[in-house]
Amino acid sequence: MYFDNFNQIYYDFETSPGNFDLMVLRDITKNVRFRKEVVENVSQWEYYYIKDGETMEMISEKLYGSPMYHWVLMILNEKYDYINDMPLSQPQLDKHVIAKYGQANINAVHHYENAAGLIVNSGVGTTTISNTLYEDRVNEEKRKLKILAPALLFEVLSMYRKL
Repeated sequence: MYFDNFNQIYYDFETSPGNFDLMVLRDITKNVRFRKEVVENVSQWEYYYIKDGETMEMISEKLYGSPMYHWVLMILNEKYDYINDMPLSQPQLDKHVIAKYGQANINAVHHYENAAGLIVNSGVGTTTISNTLYEDRVNEEKRKLKILAPALLFEVLSMYRKL
């Protein structure tokens, strides 16, 4: 569905020396994104928290009645990588932490935070954040998904098609 709205272009490909075939391609050099100031305006969005094993297509089906709008969720949330931009299950996260830091270092200090949650040097009143806790926080943040109200989806799709 996402690529269906891209303009078609015709291109002569040289299939063998001196032989050309005219082929129809989608012009992917143009793309549409949500304006950053709109995306960053928290008051306009509801949130959905991705459950283990859910895909964008499953979430689109659940929210909008069709898996075909998964690309809207991905663009809205700036998720372009199906592997690294999606949350890991707990067993996958455990393996990731061990692979990244080594078994002996999973509970080593990643950084320190003050009472406001800012990263600081160690000292009085600071909290130790382990490698495991840090990676767990990163993973949990990936679960938070901005969603469009279903009533706004078709308005956005209409504007997308015009652009």
